[in-house]
Amino acid sequence: MKKVFNQLVVLLLFTISSLSFAQAQGYQVGDIATDFTLKNIDGKMVSLADYPDAKGYVVIFTCNHCPFAKAYEDRIVALQNEFGPKGFQVIAINPNDPEKNPDDSFDNMIVRAKEKGFNFPYLFDDGQKIYPIYGATKTPHVYLLDNDRTVKYIGSIDDSPRDETAVEVTYLADAMNAMVEGTEINPSFTKAIGCGIK
Repeated sequence: MKKVFNQLVVLLLFTISSLSFAQAQGYQVGDIATDFTLKNIDGKMVSLADYPDAKGYVVIFTCNHCPFAKAYEDRIVALQNEFGPKGFQVIAINPNDPEKNPDDSFDNMIVRAKEKGFNFPYLFDDGQKIYPIYGATKTPHVYLLDNDRTVKYIGSIDDSPRDETAVEVTYLADAMNAMVEGTEINPSFTKAIGCGIK
């Protein structure tokens, strides 16, 4: 009897830890992503629902201080320029706690966006409520959603996290083009490379 009880306890603990691990992983390709309402650098609150005519959304968790995030800023601006006319909306979210890294404060977000000419919303995940739901772990970390908020691609923007001139595979742009053409996204998942979220 004691052996059976111990086995049940072990099974219960395994089930709980498995569920916790799954929740910690965030979204997988095919999941429906939650909307959010976060403050933009212009002081207005922004949601995915503010873009009802979008064919898709590119949600990028990024920040001010990370060298990987900085290396991608011009590429993100270029993606909005290229795919905005095709119906996609880039939305950048800073998930970092400014108390842990003051460079990632809201005021510094305003400065950074102006310096780099961001042509997309740059939102502050105040209280760090959204990034754990999505499962973001790095800056940058990308989630490509269709107009129903179904997750279509997760991971890196391309295969060159530091040097733009060394890019060989444009994972995110390829995924968006596949959505436009109605073809399969392959790969639909890549490893995000960047700074850990603070």
